[in-house]
Amino acid sequence: MLLSALLTLPLLTSNTTAAEDLGRLVVLNKAAHTANVIDVASGKTLATLKTGQGPHEVAVHPGGRFAVVADYGERTPGSSLTVIDLRDLEVVRKIDLGEGVRPHGLRFEAGGKYLWITAETVQQAWRIQFASGRIDQKVTTGAQATHMIALGRRGLVFTANIGSGSMSVLQRSLRDNGLPQWKLAAEIKTGAGAEGICVSADGRQVWVTNRQADTVSVYDVEKAEIVAELPCPGFPIRAEASADGRLVVVSCATAAEVALFDAIDLKPLARIPMKLGEVQGGDAVLGSFGDSATPIGIALHPNGKTAYVANAAVDQVAILDLVRRKVVGSVKTGRGPDGIAWIPSTVVVNR
Repeated sequence: MLLSALLTLPLLTSNTTAAEDLGRLVVLNKAAHTANVIDVASGKTLATLKTGQGPHEVAVHPGGRFAVVADYGERTPGSSLTVIDLRDLEVVRKIDLGEGVRPHGLRFEAGGKYLWITAETVQQAWRIQFASGRIDQKVTTGAQATHMIALGRRGLVFTANIGSGSMSVLQRSLRDNGLPQWKLAAEIKTGAGAEGICVSADGRQVWVTNRQADTVSVYDVEKAEIVAELPCPGFPIRAEASADGRLVVVSCATAAEVALFDAIDLKPLARIPMKLGEVQGGDAVLGSFGDSATPIGIALHPNGKTAYVANAAVDQVAILDLVRRKVVGSVKTGRGPDGIAWIPSTVVVNR
């Protein structure tokens, strides 16, 4: 079946609840230039698929059938996206971006028709029509090293900009012909090395991790201002918000810890150490952080009780129990795991 036809199918549903399914992980191995699809229950790698150079982040289409990988590149900036069929476990195509822009952060719009990416070297966010691979819009962020991206409500798009220590707010409006367009509405200073970013489940908050400042900034969307600056030592590099709105999970790369934050009272809750065995080497891009396992990418299970964290220096994904606040297991990966996503064991299409 053609990709365009597949995209017209209804979106992913679950007939037993995803919370009962341990699921699978899509893990990107930056140093090996591959993606693993791993069965969580058995720890078995179901497939190892070739991507472009230096794959960094992955986004799963809302329909559940496809995953898109950002081919960031290494010494030479990457210029493509790799599309994986999650049912047949194979690479089905490349999306050519036309130039070396170091694509990094990725997020699908709710319907799955459009995909947003960051184009780091040109200080932009791009909106791409997924089925055709056509670039719909290029939106300037006004900031250096636009790295990660998050989508909010009412068409808001947020980027974290490492070089500028800021978050850009891109706002949707309508052209004269009724079609949407996005423009830079504001650049908000957060802290040095702003990198990780996530939006709360209700869309009211944006959390930004500032890796050099060792802080996490909380932005209130309605007030359009930073409402909290929370200490987070150890190079905070990624953030993910739980679906129930209660928790934000932050990976701290040099500290070899994962920090948990109360998303309601805006305060630190706990830190979970990543003690996963002997360090094999440094992260493929960031370099060596001593004895740290270098936790980076985070995926949350829909049950809100489990997190999966890619540890780049030990080639493992740690499985975290967020209720007991401890590591309860791990699975092996390829070299230098970073980007990660959780998917159900079986794609169920509601017909």
